[in-house]
Parts: sequence; structure tokens; C-alpha cells
Amino acid sequence: MESFQENLISALRKHWLPVILALLALIFFVYGMISFLGNSASPEVTFETDTSSQETAQAAVDIEGAVVNPGVYKLKPGSLLQDALIAAGGASEQADREWMQKNLNLASKLVDGQKIYIPKQGETGTFTVIQGVEGNLTALININSASQSQLDSLPGVGPVTSEKIISNRPYSSINELLEKKIVGQVTFDKIKDKITAQ
Repeated sequence: MESFQENLISALRKHWLPVILALLALIFFVYGMISFLGNSASPEVTFETDTSSQETAQAAVDIEGAVVNPGVYKLKPGSLLQDALIAAGGASEQADREWMQKNLNLASKLVDGQKIYIPKQGETGTFTVIQGVEGNLTALININSASQSQLDSLPGVGPVTSEKIISNRPYSSINELLEKKIVGQVTFDKIKDKITAQ
């Protein structure tokens, strides 16, 4: 045993520098592992998004007809037809609720610039409902039976033109508005997708 200790001491005296360097390397290695494992929990990363454009983006919807407060409403993107109806105060007492139940999909998403018309009782014969872009419902105005106020709601059509449309009834097709020179080509192009002659 004494010879072992003597051999060890003798070896340490000869190789003291590599032994000290090995011990220092071991200490640095242990310290590095403790630091690495202690900080291994990933640092919290936060992303800031510019919400100002999201907050200001709105869909403008014109809701008219038999509603409590008709007008243009600015709603959040992705809003539904039901949201527009609520914003307008709901359907008025004169609204044709049976027509609404059959023809309006309250779950359809609104599109910026969309017009919604809720007919009054007795007006329902003047509309044809078609499926529009993205599943939205659009009511076509029947030029053979629409009231003057309904015709006035068409782009480019005022009281004088709506009176001409009414006085030249009946129409077998919407093209007769051009043939009878009731409206010009520019106005016709604006309204042709919003009217019917059924």
C-alpha cells in the first residue's frame, strides 16, 4: 500500500501540470452542464402583431326595408346576416316574417358593400331570391310588380326613371328596359344583375 502511495505521489510530481489541467477542464465541464440544463427551459418568445389594421377593417352593409332602423352599418369582418339585422334593430312589425324564414340564411357571411332588403308584408311577390357570391342571398327586384320606392333603391334609378318603368309595364324580359328606352346602357349595366321580369 505504501508503494502505491509512493508511486502515486511520484507520478503526480512528474505529471502535475496535465493533472491540474484535467481537473480544471472537469470543473468547467460540470459548470457548463449545470448552466445549460438550468437554462434549458426555452425563453419566452412573444410576437407582437399589428392589430390596428384588424381593428379598423370593417364591412359596410346597407340594410333597408322592414327593419326598425334602416341604414348603413359597419360590422366586423366575418359578421353574419343575423348581426346586420340585430344592428338595424331587428325586423319591424311590418316585415314579412314568413318570407324571411324561407329566404334568408341568417348564418350567411356578409360581404363589404352588400345591400340587404327585408320586404314588408304584401311586397313578397316583388322579389326573387337567388344564391349570390359566397352563399349570400340577394333579392332580385321584379320590374313588373315592384313599388316605386323599391325601384328607386336601384343604382342610377331615381323617381323619374322608376315612374317610367312602372308606366311601361308589363315586361317580358329586362332587356325591354333598353328596347323601350326607359334606361340607358350605363344604368342598365348597373341594374341588370339586380332585377328580374318574372
